[in-house]
Amino acid sequence: METATFSGRRGIAFLRAVPARLGGWRLVLDKPGIVPVGHGFANIVPDDTTVVLGVLYGMRASDLDHLDLTEGVLIGNYRRVEVVGETLASAATRVAAQTFVSDRRDISLRPSTRYLACLIAGALGHGLPAAYVEWLRAVPACEESAEALSFRP
Repeated sequence: METATFSGRRGIAFLRAVPARLGGWRLVLDKPGIVPVGHGFANIVPDDTTVVLGVLYGMRASDLDHLDLTEGVLIGNYRRVEVVGETLASAATRVAAQTFVSDRRDISLRPSTRYLACLIAGALGHGLPAAYVEWLRAVPACEESAEALSFRP
């Protein structure tokens, strides 16, 4: 997640952020929002043939609880899942972690250009591999819907 969104708008004070991979999962961008706005959001699904790239965040329990609130865990938008990730450092380290997943999917949805730009900014800001950033840039996106814009400050 983009640092400006994570620590700014969401108010999460993470202690560290480490680029990482999670084997056996695939990124999809077809999860409906808490409020239906006509475009998709990030989710991961099991897939033994690939890995997800992202960031391992270290945070206090209170910040993880706040993240549950902002991501809609308490209302079933996502659920927390225990995983083991691996840092992207040359001396990779395995790390027990938690991630959010959802069974809510709609393959007709695409991410908005604004949302995709946030994912790309986050990937660049955390030093994820250039090939991954290029993959994100190639994801088909749609303009943000009027419904989504109405929720912006």
